[in-house]
Amino acid sequence: MRRWRDGRGTLLVHGEGGRREAVPLEIAVSYRARTRGLLGRDGIDGAILLSPANGIHTFRMRMAIDVAYLDRRMNVIAVRTMPPGRLGRPRLRSRHVLEAEAGAMAGWGVAVGTRVSVEEGRAG
Repeated sequence: MRRWRDGRGTLLVHGEGGRREAVPLEIAVSYRARTRGLLGRDGIDGAILLSPANGIHTFRMRMAIDVAYLDRRMNVIAVRTMPPGRLGRPRLRSRHVLEAEAGAMAGWGVAVGTRVSVEEGRAG
């Protein structure tokens, strides 16, 4: 399994017909970074990847978020929009979780069955 470090990168959403959407990404793999996630923020430019993770909550969040659960091959197995103050159901096959502002993932083409990949380094 791929090992990432806390930091920034680019999320590549692999769409139909070879289309790729590049999205600024924060990578949170340490316990501290995953625990902090989007708590207390008013927004995010792009998405945040929590790894390893199979569930999330939105307690103490200020905004509704889109959540995509990813399997070990980085395929989307579920997508949900969650308002603040909720506990998401853990997904047994999930190894990673993507979070973004509500509505963003549909615009990027993230849906069940979509494959994504991560490029570490400076987003942009």
